Amino acid sequence: MYNKMWHQTQEALNSLLNKESQNMIEPQKNQVFIFQMLATFYINYVQIFRNLENVYDQIVHPQKRILIRKILDGVMGRILELKNEMVELELSEFHYFDDILQDLKLAPQQLDIPIPKYFLKEKLEAIKEREKHLAQILVDIGLDMPHTKHTTKPIPLEEAVKSIQIAERARQGRLRALFMKQIYLQEYRAKQAKLLGDQVADTAAAAVRIQKVWRGFRECKKTERAREEEMVFLGMTPPPHFAEVSTPIRQAKKVDFLRSEVQMKHESDYREALVTIKDDLKLTEGPDIKDSLQDQIRHWFIECRNLTGTFPNYPEVEEGGSAIIFSNKTPEQVIDDSLKTQNEEEKKKKTKKKKEKKEKEKKGTNEKPKEEDEEWKMSPSLFLQPLEEGNNLYKDIWMNKDESWNFLQAYDPELIKEEKRKELESEIRIQVDELMRQELKNLKLAVNREKELPVKEKKKKGKSKGKNGKKGKRGKDKDLTADRTIESLYRELVEEGLLIQALKVNLSDYIGEYSYLGTTLRHLSIEPMPSLLDVRQLITLYGILPLGSATVHEKAPLVKSLLLAGPPGVGKKMLVHAICTETGANLFNLSAANIAGKYPGKSGLQMMLHVVFKVARHLQPSVVWIEDTEKTFYKKVPNTEKMNEPKRLKSQLPKLLKLLQPNDRILIVGTTQRPFDAELQSFCRVYEKIILVPRPDYASRYVLWKEIIQRKGGLITPALNISCLAKVTDGFTQGQIVEVVKGVLTERRIRHQSQKPLTSVEFITAMTSMSPVYKEEEESFKDWYAKTPLGRKRALALMFGGKEKEKSKGEATGTKEKKRK
Repeated sequence: MYNKMWHQTQEALNSLLNKESQNMIEPQKNQVFIFQMLATFYINYVQIFRNLENVYDQIVHPQKRILIRKILDGVMGRILELKNEMVELELSEFHYFDDILQDLKLAPQQLDIPIPKYFLKEKLEAIKEREKHLAQILVDIGLDMPHTKHTTKPIPLEEAVKSIQIAERARQGRLRALFMKQIYLQEYRAKQAKLLGDQVADTAAAAVRIQKVWRGFRECKKTERAREEEMVFLGMTPPPHFAEVSTPIRQAKKVDFLRSEVQMKHESDYREALVTIKDDLKLTEGPDIKDSLQDQIRHWFIECRNLTGTFPNYPEVEEGGSAIIFSNKTPEQVIDDSLKTQNEEEKKKKTKKKKEKKEKEKKGTNEKPKEEDEEWKMSPSLFLQPLEEGNNLYKDIWMNKDESWNFLQAYDPELIKEEKRKELESEIRIQVDELMRQELKNLKLAVNREKELPVKEKKKKGKSKGKNGKKGKRGKDKDLTADRTIESLYRELVEEGLLIQALKVNLSDYIGEYSYLGTTLRHLSIEPMPSLLDVRQLITLYGILPLGSATVHEKAPLVKSLLLAGPPGVGKKMLVHAICTETGANLFNLSAANIAGKYPGKSGLQMMLHVVFKVARHLQPSVVWIEDTEKTFYKKVPNTEKMNEPKRLKSQLPKLLKLLQPNDRILIVGTTQRPFDAELQSFCRVYEKIILVPRPDYASRYVLWKEIIQRKGGLITPALNISCLAKVTDGFTQGQIVEVVKGVLTERRIRHQSQKPLTSVEFITAMTSMSPVYKEEEESFKDWYAKTPLGRKRALALMFGGKEKEKSKGEATGTKEKKRK
């Protein structure tokens, strides 16, 4: 099944690479067409990525998994490149593909980018060990108080007996009261019967009355059942037992677990086979390879001597030795190449003089100013070549491979032999080069009686610059803690509270819905507020994928810093913890409130940042979190906060960002509730990507209410109107909704759901004491975002776009009037 899925995905990738190579050759001018093309590529790559991630997680063949992993990283990187292209084209972080999804017959949910499971699977043991170590340090210093279980104080036996007696007497009293109530009701009924007198019972009338009530009750139930069935048929309500986990799903989970065990077993067998097969090849084929290489090189010596009259110069070790000469070539081809190079050198000398004359003539003439190319061209990709290489490997090895013998999908020994033969040949070639280099010297002395002149050492470019050169700048950054171990620095950061334990929160817990009106609003020149799932997708693209994969982080468009801005309660802190949970990253807290009073002075600040980033680099991936980051960039520091020195990091953060290299998987994440209090210029200089986190819209609130109530143990019944709750709670944030659900759904309330179903009123009354996020506050965030560099570019683009539309409309109306005249 997964092999078939892989073959289908590779076919789709092959056709997509062909289309992309064709479109890259043809430059375009129409911006709408360019965006449609980029969006189509992006959506197709996302579909391929979803399939490949599933295949890589489930397939058990170790050699196939290596190739799939290579292609998977390439697809991830290409998605990030296309996203960057779309941002530069549309000047917005959020894009809407409703029309393209319609054409491709895809649902918006299929745009959701999954987080590869191997991010955590491959380093699960290391993460567990690190968490244990961190928990132990917290226990040692007494900071793990909320998580420790408080033991109850022992009480004397007499008090214990007394409390049990009180509880038992209360229980007996309740039972006695219930018994007395039953006696009272019996006596009351007897008195009423005496007052009314004995009436002759009419059995026929009683039977008719019973029948009437029963038939009415039965018809009501039938009508309710029919209505429920109709609603299920129409898709308005979920079918019964919809939330329950079915037996096939349970079985599938068991199969997944067993499959992961088989994966691990096959992987260990494959690693053992790499060593054993190489050793066997060394014994059996090693001597033959050595003899063939020596014969090949000797033949080259003799042929070159016969054709040129002299022995050739042997390539140095730095150049690659004889591997450069005989790379997939016969000795005859090597000799032809050497003759061609001699002829080419002579031609080059002649053409050099002609070029110099032409250059002198050109200097005299004034160059004409070049017209600006208005045509758009896609920026060069660093991932297309690895993708094409992976695709070609698939075609050469796996596309038409007969695997009928390998039912268990274990490793293929023949492929290992081919790979290890090349490795063995390169190892033996180094030994042979040393022998043949000496043999060539002897030949030259014996036959030509030539004395080898000493070769002058070439000056290295890097060393000539010395200390004052540009390359010496990196050496100025001294290691302030060279005499200390990483473990001791790690412990110090934990004790100071700068390295904290990330909460176990998955990104899928950030619940929301897509914005289905995004394209329509943009056609009307109205900038829509992003939906919660749009925000979640950006966190995946900018935060999780680069931190999870080292190859993607090195080659993809680099995002060093990220800012999450939004009102309180929209889930900014949760998203930071989700990044750490999904990638297994360390979390460093450099908030102004957290570093206040720690490492005082300029030297102390330098030491703190040095230790933090040294540990972050050594234990990467790492996230450096700055909560309430507007305090670091205050326009004017309030008098109450002057003692804390909130602006300590302001001048240091830009320098730290410059020092971060592509191989440093470190992400600086800032969260802010009041971005308008900060200096905009320095704020935007530090944070490369700014994501506006909004309050939830109606669709997101509906999904949120439903999911949170069910997760906390609530039952969704017709008595609970979720749509009404979503409508009434307009303006309230996710945090407030979660808080209300926790407060209403107590253990006692959950137990009484069968007798008393949940109603909307219970949740609405709990929300009356909370204040929502008003439209004015949301507008202030939008106005602030419009002042950021990307927001300003977007506003200018819309302004000029609107003027052009008006001009085109004016020209059209003018031509119509002329026709009328």
